[in-house]
Amino acid sequence: MSCPDCFRGSVHEGDPRGKVTHAYGLETYVVEPSNGQPPKGIVVLLPDGFGWEFVNLRLLADQYADMGGFKVYAPEFMNGRAMPLSTMESMKIVSSPVGILTKMQVSPTPCRHLFRVICAMVPFITYNWPSRAWPRVKGFFEQLRKEEGSSLPVGAAGFCWGGKQVILLAHGDTIDGRPLIDAGFTGHPSLLSIPGDIEKLKVPVSFAMGDHDAYLSVEQAENIKKIVEAKEESARGEVVVYPQAGHGFCVRADHKFAESTRQADEAAEQCVKWFNAHFGSAS
Repeated sequence: MSCPDCFRGSVHEGDPRGKVTHAYGLETYVVEPSNGQPPKGIVVLLPDGFGWEFVNLRLLADQYADMGGFKVYAPEFMNGRAMPLSTMESMKIVSSPVGILTKMQVSPTPCRHLFRVICAMVPFITYNWPSRAWPRVKGFFEQLRKEEGSSLPVGAAGFCWGGKQVILLAHGDTIDGRPLIDAGFTGHPSLLSIPGDIEKLKVPVSFAMGDHDAYLSVEQAENIKKIVEAKEESARGEVVVYPQAGHGFCVRADHKFAESTRQADEAAEQCVKWFNAHFGSAS
């Protein structure tokens, strides 16, 4: 299910300004534009493996809310079975260039980290496999569309694990005759079936990918681009490939490096611009 980069990266500093509430059956982080203006639409974040409590995701929700003028939800789709943050450091040790067997001959520490990764990954994969998670995700969006989404456009933005769910949401399921989402965005998605998942898209989706993504090759990105750009206008998508960017760059960029920060900021701008363009036509 996962490449090592799914669980590596940087934890960002900051204090999310939103609040936790209960929305559409799930505990949910919610944030609105800080200028007090009514939201233009609703964006739901579907997280990477570190889940809804990951500070990076919540800070990104705040950023989207202010940049785009959106109400942003980050629901608890994983029911407590996200990967713990300690996995990030363990994965860094386990997957460093020196082989794990060589390291274990020198010290037992890498073995402990490998065990920690395995113990965290098994329940994460078991509970959050796409087909098992999909009913939880779909149920949230069905309720959202029937209530707030009856008068406001709805978008979904997903990263890594959440990217697959965005693609499923964009396959055209409806409630009361309307699609579950009006537009989608995904950064470095995982678990895609290419070309099948992409050919089924009926809602416009914007993809942000890196050309150093260990999970999706440049050739696969080009294949996705060819398919989504050939769709009819109502479902036509886009693909932006970021040079030198790896898996996870939208959410877990290392801000010690200016280029990583720039790529993450540009991907956020891509997302906001996409939703603003499609929310206007959906309202």
